[in-house]
Amino acid sequence: MEFFKKAKAVRFRSHHNKYLLAGDDEESIWQDRDGTVKNAKWTVEINEIGNAIRLKSCYGKYLTASNMPGLLGMKSKKVVQTLPKTLDCSVEWEPIREGTFKMRLKMAGHGQFLRANGGVPPWRNSITHDTAHRCAAKDWVSWDVEVVEISMDQFLAPKETTSDGVETKDDDSQQADNTPSEIDVTSPPPPPPPSKHSSETKKNKRHGVRANDLYSYFSMCTCPTDYHKKGSKSS
Repeated sequence: MEFFKKAKAVRFRSHHNKYLLAGDDEESIWQDRDGTVKNAKWTVEINEIGNAIRLKSCYGKYLTASNMPGLLGMKSKKVVQTLPKTLDCSVEWEPIREGTFKMRLKMAGHGQFLRANGGVPPWRNSITHDTAHRCAAKDWVSWDVEVVEISMDQFLAPKETTSDGVETKDDDSQQADNTPSEIDVTSPPPPPPPSKHSSETKKNKRHGVRANDLYSYFSMCTCPTDYHKKGSKSS
């Protein structure tokens, strides 16, 4: 059972080296050597109450042990795809481990096993369920299980609880809670207005420049020119 708790999707390979397939008619079940098709993939659902699993096909229907009789001359009964309103024991299978990856699938609460038939047509490639002691070859109820997809639930850290039964949060959750729920996207405040002292200083500087200009102008008009210093001859 622990094997299937770690698997999200699997394939089943029979003793005939053929894979358990869901028919395209969304009802029939059969076996074929091509295990790469989507029909060979079965999603695993765990029944936590008992020791059973449910297998869902690529069409969203369950592997079901029906009460319909099998082919002519066979005492075993058909296995089909169904989507019942109530998930009862007909869609639940108890895995019985026979090796590392080899198992038998027993109908929950019954002694019927999932069986891959051999022989000549039309019995060849058919899938039924029957008691193990009535099988012509007991290997026909043995399946090799191949994991297609791993369940990620096994990698999630378990939640810790306090003595009061309150769940504690991990570091990532606490860090997420400490982050602000909203981001401040408002514009920055405008710069402060210039002070009165600064305005007067700039005003005085402008007036000072004008006074100097006037002084230079009057100096040029009133001061006599010293020609001797410039080397000019007197008239």
